[in-house]
Amino acid sequence: MKMHILDAGRLAMKKRIYVPDCADGTEMIELPVMAVLFRHARGNILFDTGYHTSVITDAEGRWGRLASVMRPIGAPTNNVIDSIGALGLTPDDIDIVVNSHFHPDHAGCNEFFRNARFIVPRKELEVARSEDGARLGMMPEDWDHPMPMEGVSDGYDIMRDGSLVTIDLPGHTPGLMGLKVSLENTGKVLLVSDAVNLRRNLDNDEVPRNAWDADAVLASYAIVRDLEAGGAMVICCHDDQQYGALKKSADAYD
Repeated sequence: MKMHILDAGRLAMKKRIYVPDCADGTEMIELPVMAVLFRHARGNILFDTGYHTSVITDAEGRWGRLASVMRPIGAPTNNVIDSIGALGLTPDDIDIVVNSHFHPDHAGCNEFFRNARFIVPRKELEVARSEDGARLGMMPEDWDHPMPMEGVSDGYDIMRDGSLVTIDLPGHTPGLMGLKVSLENTGKVLLVSDAVNLRRNLDNDEVPRNAWDADAVLASYAIVRDLEAGGAMVICCHDDQQYGALKKSADAYD
């Protein structure tokens, strides 16, 4: 199996959302948006789909007031569709999509993967379908589509061979789900999505201001630390410094 880190967009947000000791309330931080493609012997699996292709030209039309908080700054080609295209794939070539959670920078391009089976966090799906969903940033236009969707929880073995196993890491949202990856040469990888936005958050027990539950965030940090101590490479979704050092696109991990 090969793991490809994909460009799924780029955002500008206020730094103080993620860095509690940032004194300047106007200072901005740039955040990469990431998707991950797995080329498995039995199919192509995509972890997260980034933001919708339309937000570069009309973020407010897609996101409403959220566009004033989370500003897309990528080029028109900074999206998951173009990124898989650079690898010779189209959305129809994706067999399984795994959503870590339903925020619009993680599930925004779901609608394009019409041939895929969707694996999503069961708790996230319950909340998204409730009256709290929209308040927590789970927009139906991102996640509510006719493709088959299976709600799962901790320890779901996606390919039935231990190569891709879900892990519950709530806190940022009620149902956020990471992915434990086993690669032949690279070894263990832990994709934590927004359970850890920036590496410094994990290192300093910092809880971002946009977290759903601070105690749950800290509990998920403890889980991540345990897995890292066991040898896993932890990949944070929005850490620009780490993202710059990762192999990307055709330069795959195996």
